Amino acid sequence: MGNPKTGIGRCLGTFGELLQGALPIERREFLVTLPITEGSTAEFRTVHELKGVRVSPPYKVKSRRLAEELMRLYNLEANGELHIESELDEGKGCASSSADMAATARAIQSAFGIRIPRHTLARTMSAIEPSDGVMYEGIVSFHQREGIVHSRLGTLPSLTIVALDEGGRAETTELCRDRGFHSASRLAEYERLLLELGRAVKRRDLPSVGDVATRSAVLNQDILPKEHLELFLDLRARYDALGVVATHSGTCLGLLVDPRSLRHPDVLPKLVDELLAHDCGGVRVYRTYGALGTKTTTERRIEGAVW
Repeated sequence: MGNPKTGIGRCLGTFGELLQGALPIERREFLVTLPITEGSTAEFRTVHELKGVRVSPPYKVKSRRLAEELMRLYNLEANGELHIESELDEGKGCASSSADMAATARAIQSAFGIRIPRHTLARTMSAIEPSDGVMYEGIVSFHQREGIVHSRLGTLPSLTIVALDEGGRAETTELCRDRGFHSASRLAEYERLLLELGRAVKRRDLPSVGDVATRSAVLNQDILPKEHLELFLDLRARYDALGVVATHSGTCLGLLVDPRSLRHPDVLPKLVDELLAHDCGGVRVYRTYGALGTKTTTERRIEGAVW
């Protein structure tokens, strides 16, 4: 039977989307990723005595389905154990399921010494559920239903996100059945915003990136409203933050802050304290994935903490 094969894979999540909408041609839906430093890690090990793939935790059914489909596609030994550990809360809009699945595919690649093209992985994942474009590096515009990249926008310097979880849990499959992108004017606006965002990322124009993200969060109120959006718009203005970012199919709002700003050491704890004072949900600080640079003392103290 040979020695067991073992492989490990990792994939980062995304804090919602810088922009989510649909384009005028065929009303084709898209989202733009905002990668963060938290993610999922998967380990796959062949076990000859098993039949099929056994996953832990057992509820990670989508990752098990992906593993079994990849085994079929690549004619691999379809018996093994899949273990997943994630730093991403589920049902919040941070691509937990997509990160789990992409990490699973990378673990299988590692175990069997094969290469799974990202476009193949993207399409296979999206056949299981509408997926984020987390299998691609950097910021991408991605057709989540079809699993196809629309465009690769590039990368940005790492930013801080002061995030609020309004509570509850959103299920991607349910939310993506009908996003309600109806009017021609709305579709034209999404197309314009995507072009603006592409130019802003290329120029590393952070204020313009924040403007697009904020407008997308406002437009999403017609689809999956966030109770505290007005509070976040007010905080953006008062603290001169870059913008508001939403997990469009989730339960979170975030305020984008540039850690290179001279005001940043004072802004970050004040924002956290103000959100805590409103007693409006769980507060957490994230870092987007980019040119990390040196973290401030304040960031090292509170990044990743949950209140």
